[in-house]
Amino acid sequence: MNSTEYRSRDAIDLARMLHNKELTPLELMDIAIERAESVNVKINALCNVNFEHGREIARSASLKGRFGALPFLLKDSGLGYPPLSNSLGSRLFAGLKIDFNSTLTERFLDDGMLPFGRTTVPEFSMAPTTEAVQNGGPTRNPWDQSRSPGGSSGGAAAAVASGIIPLAHGSDGGGSIRIPASCCGIYGLKPSRGLIPAGPARGEGWGGLATDGVLSRSVRDTAAALDGVAGMELGAPYAAPKKSGAYTFVLNRPFEKPKRIAMWSIGFDDIPIDPECHLALQTAKGLLEKMGHEVVDAPLPPIQFAKFVEAQINVMAANVTVAVNGKVRNDLASGWEQKLEPAILDAYQRGRALNAETYALAITRFHTIGRQLEVYIRDYDFILTPTLMQPPVGLGFITTNCDFASFRTKISRYATFLAIINASGQPAASIPLHWSKDGLPIGVQMVAPFGGEADLLRMSARLEEAQPWFNRTPEI
Repeated sequence: MNSTEYRSRDAIDLARMLHNKELTPLELMDIAIERAESVNVKINALCNVNFEHGREIARSASLKGRFGALPFLLKDSGLGYPPLSNSLGSRLFAGLKIDFNSTLTERFLDDGMLPFGRTTVPEFSMAPTTEAVQNGGPTRNPWDQSRSPGGSSGGAAAAVASGIIPLAHGSDGGGSIRIPASCCGIYGLKPSRGLIPAGPARGEGWGGLATDGVLSRSVRDTAAALDGVAGMELGAPYAAPKKSGAYTFVLNRPFEKPKRIAMWSIGFDDIPIDPECHLALQTAKGLLEKMGHEVVDAPLPPIQFAKFVEAQINVMAANVTVAVNGKVRNDLASGWEQKLEPAILDAYQRGRALNAETYALAITRFHTIGRQLEVYIRDYDFILTPTLMQPPVGLGFITTNCDFASFRTKISRYATFLAIINASGQPAASIPLHWSKDGLPIGVQMVAPFGGEADLLRMSARLEEAQPWFNRTPEI
């Protein structure tokens, strides 16, 4: 198999070839590493790589799970896997060693994933672009290297879109799977709160906003990956509804009746939507109506958006403080502040000054939005929105050279419809259905009721059939 053939297959197809002995795990790992070496110099999507470890585990791999022995990349977000160090995108945490496997890592390994490196993130995964100083330069969008691939799973999306691997780990606390999926023209699903394990070292991230998942080029790869890793973790504080069967088994079942879909075509607080993102929305609407579904231009739910953004800022700042204090508590005179980017240092200082009442009220704000959106979606089967309010932004458009509140407020005007779905805990996917006149991918977001991954994957698969995107790949 050469690099061109490798890039023409999704993870499920490569796993089939492994099980049929058409290639060996080591041959597949060598192709992924060759692709990584040739592409990464242009897009800077990988960090903390260990190619020799990848080859070593491939040599000894026995085929298991849904993916056999698939080359895989973990996000540099602190998911425990001892052979690969972390940095969290921060100079302060460079070389961080975690000496145990996270529960999710164990599930990835049991399903046949072979991690050989990590993918780049912004500092502490706080940005919708991936330009951390720790990474030695920005991560670049494979479709236009002057633009960002998104964030915070920007390295993961760029690696998948550029053909280094067909499937990568990502996480999403405010759009961090869906943003880069949109920017890179791939599929990214944020699961329901509690569906993916967060342990054993923690029970939640960012007050319940954050969850893990994957990014892929095909819907069936994401469905299969979720089949392998989804399910309640013993002792976890949250649990999504138990699925009724394997996602891959229901993926191709037709819907028994047409679905009713609420379309949001105006932004909260009159935040403008770029014409190209409107076109993406209209493309999705046309495809859905052609399938026989009803798409309603619906009013927005009565969310107090500015107050939500403030709550998000406070919870994120508190989490920065916890992370940094865990590192520097016993070394407060070491000049460590210089190792944090300005907005993140400001977040730390904001978090230190935060009082308990303000934090508790922020969590209450999240819970209120969860109830509002679940009540809202009772009148519909899905919600359809633009993923982003603009096409992929240029490098340097969103910078950490400011205070944290200004930084996050600017982000809220770029990813307006995303973080509220982290607050609600509902599943949502960015689906690549439109490319701009400049050749940039533009995604649309589809949201399902809490625990509705099966129907969300089914609808995503129908849209993939109606307007395939798998063979739309950037030339690097």
